[in-house]
Amino acid sequence: MLRVLAVAFAISIPVTLVAQNRQSVFTLKSVGPNVWAAIDAFGGAANAGFIVGDNGVAVVDTLSYAEAARQFLAAIRMQTTQPIRYVVDTHYHVDHVAGNGVFKDTGAIVMAQRKVRCWIHSENRHLYGADLTPSLKAMVDGLVPPTTIYDNSVDWKLGSRTVQLRNMPGHTGADTVVVVPDAHVVFAGDLVWRNIAPNLVDASIGPWIATLNTLLSTYPGDTFVPGHGDVATVADVVAFRDYLVALRDRVANGQKQGLSGDALVASVLPVLTAQYGTWELSGARDNILQTDADLRGTKRRPKTLPNRAACATPY
Repeated sequence: MLRVLAVAFAISIPVTLVAQNRQSVFTLKSVGPNVWAAIDAFGGAANAGFIVGDNGVAVVDTLSYAEAARQFLAAIRMQTTQPIRYVVDTHYHVDHVAGNGVFKDTGAIVMAQRKVRCWIHSENRHLYGADLTPSLKAMVDGLVPPTTIYDNSVDWKLGSRTVQLRNMPGHTGADTVVVVPDAHVVFAGDLVWRNIAPNLVDASIGPWIATLNTLLSTYPGDTFVPGHGDVATVADVVAFRDYLVALRDRVANGQKQGLSGDALVASVLPVLTAQYGTWELSGARDNILQTDADLRGTKRRPKTLPNRAACATPY
C-alpha cells in the first residue's frame, strides 16, 4: 500500500475507467464570475480550477495524470478561447501536478512556491517508498517542474482582474493559496479538505490550524475550493479547522496518558468517528499516528536538498 494516503493520490484510478467514461473524471462548477472549479468525480482524486480574465486564463493545479489534464484543458476550451497564461501548483504532491506538461505545452508559465521545484521529483519518489515500481518512478521522474518560482507572495494580472498567490504553512511547507478578490473565491489547495480526513504525511498541525484561522479571518465571506471534496463554505472550513484541533488535542491528551501506537489509535479514533462519522475517515488512523509524531518532534518533513537551497533550476 502506498505510504501516501490513497485518498490523496489518484494514481490508483484505472485509466481504462477514465477512457470508458470521459465525462466522469471531474464535475465543472461555476464558483464565481468567470471562475470555475473542477471537482473530482471519483472521490479519491484532487480538484483543480481556472480563472478567466480579460486577456487570458490562470489554471490552479493540473490533476492526477496527463489524460485527466487533457480533459481539463478541453473543458477550459469549452468555456473560453483566451490563452492559458499561467498555471499554479498549490503544492508538490503528484495528484496536483501530474498534468503540468499538458499545460506547459500550450505555452503557459507554470509557477509554484520555490520548494515545489525542489521536491516535485525527490519527495514524490520518497512518498511511494517501497511501492515505487519502475513505472511509477518513470512517471514521477517525468513530472514537469515549475518553470517560475516565488517565495512568499505574487500577484498576477489577467487584464483588469488580479489573481493573488500566497504561501501559507501547514500541509507541506510549500503550499500556495490562490485568491480571486473580485470574485470572492479562494483556491486553498490541500490546506482545506471538505468532509475528508486529510493527508498529514508532510504536515505541521499547529501552523496548519493557524493558517486556517488566517483564511477564516481574512476571507470571511468567500467561497473556498478545497484540494479534496466539494466546493466549501466558510462553515466547512471551520469544521475542518475544528477537526484538526480535535485531532491535536485528543492525541496530546493520549500522550499525557502514556499512549502511543495502536493504543493511542484505540483511544482517539472512536472519538473522531463519533464526532465526524459522516466524513470520509479512511485516513483517520494515519492522522492520529502522524499527529503523534508531529507533537513529539519526530515527524519527517520535506527539506531542501544540500546545495539546492535556492532551488533555482529544475532537476
